[in-house]
Amino acid sequence: MAVVGASLLVFLFLHIVPGDPVDNLAGGDATPEQRREIMRCMHLDRPLAEQVGIFFANVLNGTLGRQCPDPKGNSPTVAAMIRHVLPYTAELAAVAILLAVVLALPLGIVAAVRRGTLWEAAATAISFAGISIPLIWMGPMALSVFFLNLGWAAGPGEKSVILPACVLATHLMAMLARMTRSSMLEVMGEDYMRTARAKGLPPGVVLLKHGLRNALLPVITVVGMQTSSLLAGAVISERVFSRPGLGTLLFEAISTRNYPIIQGCVFVVAIVVVAVNLLVDLAYGVADPRIRRA
Repeated sequence: MAVVGASLLVFLFLHIVPGDPVDNLAGGDATPEQRREIMRCMHLDRPLAEQVGIFFANVLNGTLGRQCPDPKGNSPTVAAMIRHVLPYTAELAAVAILLAVVLALPLGIVAAVRRGTLWEAAATAISFAGISIPLIWMGPMALSVFFLNLGWAAGPGEKSVILPACVLATHLMAMLARMTRSSMLEVMGEDYMRTARAKGLPPGVVLLKHGLRNALLPVITVVGMQTSSLLAGAVISERVFSRPGLGTLLFEAISTRNYPIIQGCVFVVAIVVVAVNLLVDLAYGVADPRIRRA
């Protein structure tokens, strides 16, 4: 239902926003025949209710609609266009999440364990900086420093994933670090932590096995909630670093008011968000076996 609701809202908003999509696609010098062909191709000559039915029919047949023919007569399906670019966005998002988690957990643990020291101050400063600095500024600055000045990065293009992933992961890393610190501070005073220490278990085992595992539930929740923000940030990251991807495809479709591609991209994004939320629910059971028995 969430996917259907998101698709309907986007469909309605597209038709409410002022502007003629035919003008964007055809150009100012298009002939009346060309304009009629574009309207027919995008089904804009049909009633709104029928357009909605056509979109969901295209969802059921797996095409998600078709792109209007280009000057060469090519008319690929929206699903084929998304399949072509989705692996690039999936790679970028996966690397960004991995980097965020790998950096955030140690940062949050150190801030909790070394409370009141310079270690906590440094970890807090890093977290606040990651939350405060906007992605739209950080991307060009990182590209300028690492690629132009230092020559460390591979530069813009399909193969350069580390630098855009680092930029995309910064905000998520900062939020996860803050959440890890708060969760660790809560569990460190629990009875089972004192019992584990009293049994003579090594401090690392007490901290990681008993403390971190019980502190992971809020962290997992944040990862799931930030999925949509991560996909939104991928639009900026892909544009800045000249990477193909779902964000770039959606941005270009919005710029030209290309309804079939916009609706198809939003439908896929909604499915991804719902799937991630399902994985988060499953991850709860892995982190805390008590949830599986509930």
